[in-house]
Amino acid sequence: MACFFCQRNIQEIDFKETGLLLRFISGLGKIRAKKRTGVCSKHQRRLARAIKRARHLGLLSHTTK
Repeated sequence: MACFFCQRNIQEIDFKETGLLLRFISGLGKIRAKKRTGVCSKHQRRLARAIKRARHLGLLSHTTK
């Protein structure tokens, strides 16, 4: 399985794109593992950083309601 971001040639993962980030968060609000999402290591680290930034700024919730 090829990386989602490598296939689309996405270099920077923007923390403001919450729709994209929600694809990589489980129903309980956890960041999904790269085995489950098929993302390469480089993009998994950038993805986790973007999700954490979005949570810190209140764009994403930490848990489900």
